Amino acid sequence: MAESISRTYPVKPKLKPTSSTSSQHQTPESKYWKSFKTPKQQSPQSLVSSITSITFSPISPHDFAATHSATLSIFSGKSLEPKTTISSAFKDVVTTASYRSDGRLIAAGDLSGSVHVLDVMSRVELRRLRGHTRAVRVVNYPRIDKLHLFSGADDGVVKYWDVTTEEKICDLLGHKDYVRCGDVSPVSDDMFVSGSYDHTVKVWDVRALNSGYVMEFDHGKPVEDVVYLPSGGLVATAGGNAVKIWDVLGGGRLVYAMESHNKTVTSICVGRIGKEGGEEAQQYRILSVGLDGYMKVFDYGRFKVTHSMRFPNPLMSVGFSPDCSTRVIGASNGMLYIGRRKVKGSESMELGDFGGFGPVVEEPQTRVLRPSYFRYFQRGQSEKPSEWDYLIKKPKKIKVTEHDKLLKKFMHKEALLAALNGKNPENVVAVMEELVARKKLLRCVSNLEIEELGLLLKFLQRYSTMPRFSRFLMGLTKKVVEMRAEDIKASDELRGDIRNLKRDVEEEIRLQLTLQQIQGIVSPLLKIAARR
Repeated sequence: MAESISRTYPVKPKLKPTSSTSSQHQTPESKYWKSFKTPKQQSPQSLVSSITSITFSPISPHDFAATHSATLSIFSGKSLEPKTTISSAFKDVVTTASYRSDGRLIAAGDLSGSVHVLDVMSRVELRRLRGHTRAVRVVNYPRIDKLHLFSGADDGVVKYWDVTTEEKICDLLGHKDYVRCGDVSPVSDDMFVSGSYDHTVKVWDVRALNSGYVMEFDHGKPVEDVVYLPSGGLVATAGGNAVKIWDVLGGGRLVYAMESHNKTVTSICVGRIGKEGGEEAQQYRILSVGLDGYMKVFDYGRFKVTHSMRFPNPLMSVGFSPDCSTRVIGASNGMLYIGRRKVKGSESMELGDFGGFGPVVEEPQTRVLRPSYFRYFQRGQSEKPSEWDYLIKKPKKIKVTEHDKLLKKFMHKEALLAALNGKNPENVVAVMEELVARKKLLRCVSNLEIEELGLLLKFLQRYSTMPRFSRFLMGLTKKVVEMRAEDIKASDELRGDIRNLKRDVEEEIRLQLTLQQIQGIVSPLLKIAARR
């Protein structure tokens, strides 16, 4: 005769808080940005200093440089580890850097007003361009041109340089405040855009030096960053808590304004989804970071924020590698958050990296296990089951609480009191729901002593107004008051509990009415904003 086995399972509350976001389907876009797993954190300097800029080399393996303090740190695009540090060339804080199109030279500006042109391999300063009277905030090489560069500074002047002769070709005048950002056109080596704290963004064309800037548009806030979008016909600007997109070909028309950040947007860059040459190679996104610690991903084709990520510190700079594999964010405390995208399989190496014969892989030697080794008797325990194996799982030991044991013995009143004394509201509600299912809850309430009834009323007074339990507990409260009205009238302590319960309920009703009034004011404004 087979022996019957009875097991006891702990009761759990059926009331769960509903969330509007929990049921939403995770989009492929969100999965893509979440594939940059476990951001690597680097602190490139011993002193706390803000990461003012991040720039990637256009040449594979796409090393990247970060400016901080009086140092320019270069990191390997393969290992993401510090590769070299350049500090001897600078006598003041380095503010910005830019790689040349061939990745061999890098230009950097500092607070002294100088622009330094450095050899990446030897770390030797090849040129020093002097002409700005205040701190240089932006330096950019043109798209292909290797002999010229643009710079902008706090003196409000944008300069166009001949690097070979260290001579200034021209001063581009027009800004009335600090020039803090700029970018070169992806389709023309002669065009450049600059942003200033005078709220304006100006488009320059060095072929029309005498006419000054060729276009201007007003961002409305001090401009912290500006980038050309890949087509060359659109420009994105960041300032205040907004990122705005402008149509350059359409005469500087405002296309869209994204205001999803809570504080100032400090830096933006353009990232491409998918591998180069793939089906998604032309899907570009704007990555923005701000002092609120958020990184936002903006699809400017659909005018929609597709991903958001929170970091523990205010963010100052952001960069995305040309091969879509690495995302780097610089924080105000000198921390770099480096994320490498995890992809299935390993990409093939170039033959040139190993002299044309490919990588040499040495086979690891496996150690033969003998009965004299302890691991001989432990072998196979960590093996994963194959597809056709029949897996027998060891049942997990279930921890049974005191009220669960009492429920198993049908000691209903004792189980309710044990849960109330445990001071865990989830357990109390779970026991009450189980007693409702057994049709014993009201009988337990009627059998409670005066002190036990006071314990129940204190619990109801504390948790009946909580949104998670209110629907169940408010109905129970009404039943308890009706059933034990005579006992409550005869006890001063129970009357005090009822007064406290009434006060909390009235306060909750007043709060809900206030929230409804606020909702009535905000809802029309949200509808108007959605139409815009």
